[in-house]
Amino acid sequence: MRSFLHLGLLAILLLLQPVKGGNVLKPGTKAPDFALKDEQGKTHRLSDYRGKMVVLYFYPKDFTPGCTAEACNLRDNFDALQKKGIVILGVSYDSQQKHKEFKEKYQLPFPLLSDTAKTVAAKYGAKSTLTGFLFAKRITYLIDEKGFVLHVFDKVKTKSHAQQILDFLKAHKK
Repeated sequence: MRSFLHLGLLAILLLLQPVKGGNVLKPGTKAPDFALKDEQGKTHRLSDYRGKMVVLYFYPKDFTPGCTAEACNLRDNFDALQKKGIVILGVSYDSQQKHKEFKEKYQLPFPLLSDTAKTVAAKYGAKSTLTGFLFAKRITYLIDEKGFVLHVFDKVKTKSHAQQILDFLKAHKK
């Protein structure tokens, strides 16, 4: 019985250790390139989108209330974001199959990328919290046409995230 208790305490202590690679990128830094597959098995690289502004949004898990609200808000405002020349890429630890089901159910018009190895999340500071072992952190990077971080949304409002992005762009152009 004692050994199980010791193992349980050890597991809790390990979970409380910070996850390496959890530094949030700062505006002005080069966004790390990556290669991730979407729900259809197509590989996407950040470098594929040079010349376009990219919203790279990390979210915890398909089909959860906050993640669904965020994805649907981006879907509902997709045309307005596209008019600003923005490409949207969603990233979580979920499998390609789970992404496919999520995308189909909510008719999402943008790719959902599967980071099951959690390597891209680590590069972007989306794996830095206690839940980093299980879920990606909710954070969005606005990446400019040259591949540099323009802005970091670390306090995402899931029901009005598109407006957060549009408001930033409006203020940034002044």
